[in-house]
Amino acid sequence: MEFDFLPKLPKSNLDDRTFKDLVDECILRIPRYCPEWTNYNPSDPGITLIELFAWLTDQMLLRFNEVPKRNYITFLELLGVRLQAPAPAVADITFYLSAALPDTYTIPAGVEVATIRTETEEAIAFTTDRPLIIDKPQIRHFLTCPTADQKPEILRDRFTNLWTMRSDGEWYGRELALFEEQPQPGNTFYLVIDGESQCEGNVLALQLKGEAATATGINPDIPPRRWEAWNGVEWEAVLLQESDDSTKGFSFSELLTQGINPLQGADIVLHLPQSWPVTTFTAYQGRWLRCVYTAPQPNQPGYSSAPRMIGLAVRSIGGTVGASQSELIRNEILGESDGTPGQTFQLQGVPVLNRREDEYLIISPPGGIPQRWYEVSDFANSLPQDLHYTIDSRTGTVQFGPVIREPAQLQQQTEFRRGVGNFANIQELERQYGAVPPRGSVIRMVAYRTGGGRKGNVQRGTITVAKNAVPYVARLINHTPARNGSDAESLEDAVIRVPAMLRTRDRAVTPEDFEVLTLQAGGGAVARVRCLPPTTTQEAGTIKLLVVPAANTDAINRGEGIEPELFSLSPQLRDQIIAYLDERRLLGIQVKLQAPEYVGVAVQTEVALEPEYNHPAAQQEILGKLRIALYRFLNPITGGQDGKGWPFGRPVYPSDIVNLFQQFPAVRYLGVVQLFELRYVGSTWVRSLPQNPVIDPGSLGLICSWQNTRLRSGHVVNLIQ
Repeated sequence: MEFDFLPKLPKSNLDDRTFKDLVDECILRIPRYCPEWTNYNPSDPGITLIELFAWLTDQMLLRFNEVPKRNYITFLELLGVRLQAPAPAVADITFYLSAALPDTYTIPAGVEVATIRTETEEAIAFTTDRPLIIDKPQIRHFLTCPTADQKPEILRDRFTNLWTMRSDGEWYGRELALFEEQPQPGNTFYLVIDGESQCEGNVLALQLKGEAATATGINPDIPPRRWEAWNGVEWEAVLLQESDDSTKGFSFSELLTQGINPLQGADIVLHLPQSWPVTTFTAYQGRWLRCVYTAPQPNQPGYSSAPRMIGLAVRSIGGTVGASQSELIRNEILGESDGTPGQTFQLQGVPVLNRREDEYLIISPPGGIPQRWYEVSDFANSLPQDLHYTIDSRTGTVQFGPVIREPAQLQQQTEFRRGVGNFANIQELERQYGAVPPRGSVIRMVAYRTGGGRKGNVQRGTITVAKNAVPYVARLINHTPARNGSDAESLEDAVIRVPAMLRTRDRAVTPEDFEVLTLQAGGGAVARVRCLPPTTTQEAGTIKLLVVPAANTDAINRGEGIEPELFSLSPQLRDQIIAYLDERRLLGIQVKLQAPEYVGVAVQTEVALEPEYNHPAAQQEILGKLRIALYRFLNPITGGQDGKGWPFGRPVYPSDIVNLFQQFPAVRYLGVVQLFELRYVGSTWVRSLPQNPVIDPGSLGLICSWQNTRLRSGHVVNLIQ
């Protein structure tokens, strides 16, 4: 292991003799110790032995002048530096009920789910982080607005004096237009759900009833509308796929062709955000849903007349809850205490994830009452009576407080051995850091979780197995990929981290301090972070951080790239970072986290190969390597010239691609390099050809690339014959 990144300070040379100096010194000593030896030619066997021992001595001097790397590791241990354990991946698990239940139903926390076990891969287990409440929502208001405002101010109540709610919660009345009589893009209707119902993260089924004769003029397969929910900050898309809309964009006339009676109703399945607070807009309070008539795309007809309904109801058919890649272990007996300070015990499951409030150690003294002990990061501030212990998350080692002999005692013992001091005057200067469990005490870990690593970043739709029996649940699935899982910290990573740790002193003052501490707060789940300077006077006292979570890079080697949604900042990671920084920031400083504005780049070009690669198999292999190189180069965490992530705000030029391909000896020359831009507009990605041959992500932007056939976001490298 070479520490080439460390500063090169002047080093004293304890013995500067070289191999030649040693040989010459030995030859000069021959006349004194062996006068009869007169042949000093290199061919002489004695000279050969001198050169051999001179070489061995030279190697010893070389090691003598170096500080062994083991000493460097020891220095890190003296500073209290520990290698960070793996970070668990997080995923959103959606549970679907077998039928709508008459009462509120709660799925408890700690439910274990997993991927399917195959012949070559073990099942990867996840555990839900909190209880999931599936409630009985009710619609309180139906409102319309001619425009889709961020915060609606002019709303028209369409239920008052026109519709009636039955005892089962269904609204009915005379025929009601969902948009304006002459629909225009931007027309919006809002559904306000009762704020007393705890339906955050629920899967709602909106049942709409309409007349079969109300044709709207749209293509039912691609209706120009989007469903959104207000998550407290912005409007978030809640319709996962078009197949979840059985009304076909309120085209009730099309339902008859499928054998569905529109008067009986058709469902629209919406997956609500896990953060869905009660909000007040104008005079209406509740949880807000809306449907917006979007501007039709080319070859997409719009609404020629307003869709109408005669009935509306809502019910919960499931819910989504966060889960972490972990296995919960309860009531593990570690052993009995022998009463000695500094004793250690070993947990069976490693690595150990960050402990929660209900994960701690219980000590049961012989004949005494069990005691709860408290985990600390170190024993520096622990008094002899404090019930403290430490856990090495990477190795699972539990340690109790040690006894430290003070230097004064060592000095007195040295004087006594020299005959200067008096044995009677020697005092036992020992200090106990933290309490020690009494002899015979049973040590039990109430609960802890083990897991973590990149392997937990599984793809969407792979978590489908329930390891615990959950009543009334028909099936479960993860609609989005798992994210933020990372492997344990390596020694090289720790060596890089220590200088920054010593500079920050565990306090966030400068922008660099916030960046370093954010990386530490993520525990390996954060790949990159950038602290933005304030741009206006109103932003004084506010620290904005652009955070790029860690992601599994295996898809790059498969020629697929990494989707931007894998870099989304999960609520769990956001809360973890904020809590860590709040303990270290200055008073009056407010920290805001946000994700960069990801801009996709798709490259299309042609290459000619050298004549010696004139073989179909070799050509396809080289083209595949070129595409993989593009996905790696245009990536937030592996891209850029240094391979450490594409720089924030840096544009992409065609010359960047030319320079990348020139590093491949098999490429003879390139054709025209064409760059396509992908930006997130509304609720979808839009692919376009920029006017200038450059893609600028903006000051808050970051370049990425991934393979998606529908979006045509993948790289295309053709061969010039």
